[in-house]
Amino acid sequence: MMNYVATQLVAFFVIVWEVPKGSGNIGIINQATEAGWLPQIFGFKYLLNILLVLALTLLMDQYLKFSKHGYEISVVGESTNTARYVGIKVESVIIRTLLLSGAVCGFAGFLLVAGTNHTLTTTIAGGRGFTAVMVAWLAKFNPLVMAASSFLLVFMDSGAGEISTAYGLNHSFGDILTGIILFFIIGCEFFISYQVHFDKKEGGHDA
Repeated sequence: MMNYVATQLVAFFVIVWEVPKGSGNIGIINQATEAGWLPQIFGFKYLLNILLVLALTLLMDQYLKFSKHGYEISVVGESTNTARYVGIKVESVIIRTLLLSGAVCGFAGFLLVAGTNHTLTTTIAGGRGFTAVMVAWLAKFNPLVMAASSFLLVFMDSGAGEISTAYGLNHSFGDILTGIILFFIIGCEFFISYQVHFDKKEGGHDA
């Protein structure tokens, strides 16, 4: 629900800062001076974004694997009853995790505004939050594998878009194609995690 709170806050500030008034947008922020923009490195516009994301990914990987809180998150995620049994304060872990995830999302928003789009809109996230759920699930919540699974989704989306353009199809066809592929991936996960056994009843009679 905090997503909707954040969206409404952005909408409020867009109305406050919109130029010209009534336009519904604030345009490119500090386009002339580029104040508040992330600097370019070696002439590459988005290189700093990539390095910051890489550093954050490595940091979160080490944090989840080797910190006490990372261990507590994994235990609580598996079973809250087990976590309580071993003395973990489940409510505290949940609150700390929410605060940490909120900080990471805020950092991602900072990169979008200061490093990529240089503007502020209610659609700046572009559904990335829901995509992130699929990325995390495919990666089994491993930050390093998440990088690979995110590339997979990006390639699939771009490829589906190219197919739609090449054959003159509606752009929604690309989304449908990507959804079908992901549906079968999720379906395969069921058979990987669970095995179906059929017990044959023996039809013998007691002597």
